[in-house]
Amino acid sequence: MTTPTTRSTAIGAPAYSETLPCEDASARRARLLVGAALNAWGLGDLIDAGTLIVSELVANAVQHSGCPTMRVSISRGSDDRVRITVSDNSRAAPVVRKPSSDAEAGRGMLLIDAHAYRWNTDVCRWGKHVWAELLVENPDQHVAPPDSAHT
Repeated sequence: MTTPTTRSTAIGAPAYSETLPCEDASARRARLLVGAALNAWGLGDLIDAGTLIVSELVANAVQHSGCPTMRVSISRGSDDRVRITVSDNSRAAPVVRKPSSDAEAGRGMLLIDAHAYRWNTDVCRWGKHVWAELLVENPDQHVAPPDSAHT
C-alpha cells in the first residue's frame, strides 16, 4: 500500500491544515502539525494538551469513520482560543463514553472533554468536523503569521 505524501498548508490568518490518510500512523503527523503551529504562535504551553487532543480526534476518525482520508487543521480564530479540527466524510458524531475501569479502549472523547475548553461536532452534507478548543492564558501574546514551509 502506498501512503500519499502530504504537505501542511497555511489556510488563513493564522491556521494550518493537512490532509492525511485515515490510518493510525497519521496521528504522528497530526501531532507534529499541531506542535509546529503552537510553537510558531508562541504557545508552547499548549502543546501537551493539543497533541493529546489531536491524537484522540485522529484515532476516533480512524476507528469510526471508514473514510480513506481526513483533514486535520489547527487555527487561531481569536486571540484567546486555538481550535483543533479533524474532518472526515462520515456523518456519525462521536460520543463521550464511560468505559469500565478494565476496558482497553473508549476513553478518547472523555479525554478530549477533560482537556479541551470546549468541543463539538459540526455535521455537514458531506461529513463532519469534530473540533476542540484550548484557551490561551495570555491572549496578548504575539501571533506570528503562518508559514506554509512547515512540512
